[in-house]
Amino acid sequence: MTRVAVVQYPGSNCDLDALEILRKTVKVPTDLVWHKDLEQDKFDAYVLPGGFSYGDYLRAGAIAATSPSLKTIKQAADRGKPVLGICNGFQILVEAGILPGAVLRNAGLRFVCEWTRLRVETTRTPFTRQAEKGQTLRIPIAHNEGRYYLGREELAKLEKNEQIVFRYVDKNNNATDKANPNGSLDNIAGICNPEGNVMGLMPHPERASLPILSPNRKPEGRLIFESMVKPLRGP
Repeated sequence: MTRVAVVQYPGSNCDLDALEILRKTVKVPTDLVWHKDLEQDKFDAYVLPGGFSYGDYLRAGAIAATSPSLKTIKQAADRGKPVLGICNGFQILVEAGILPGAVLRNAGLRFVCEWTRLRVETTRTPFTRQAEKGQTLRIPIAHNEGRYYLGREELAKLEKNEQIVFRYVDKNNNATDKANPNGSLDNIAGICNPEGNVMGLMPHPERASLPILSPNRKPEGRLIFESMVKPLRGP
């Protein structure tokens, strides 16, 4: 039977949200796993939820990235299993070196909580396979350190390898400065590893997975979770 793990760290605060969406909405067996208890790769997919692991001391995600659980998660990733990092989970994957780049303080040096429009840049990942390239999703953000950055040469590699999964866009689907809520390089909202099975994004799809939570009554964040688990369920 397919099972998903939501990995909980000290300071995680979106773990129960992700757990509920996976269990009750996507309807896939899901366990909430304390990070110290994740000693073996025995799940089919992993979700690293949002929050403020270890109070965001040093840098957001930096201390959590030293947890032995990241060794297990990396093993799972190397085996081709889906690994999804949401907000703080994205920061942890970057700090652990599983995803490239850095996640810095927002350009405005303040916490930003608002709805954003995300343009799907690739459908080759397990998380966007049910989307259409160029499709726009309404998903909220809530972070203080969400400004994605890496060198221009590395950015060119991401472009070439189709590792940029989401960009912040305006209502006309254009990646403008005004549509960029945190100063992220090239309006990047989410990326993946070269193989595509590990993805991190700053927006919170679990907060846009029920009609009652979404401004347009369309649970567009659910698409990411549904895409992730569909191939795991088999034909």
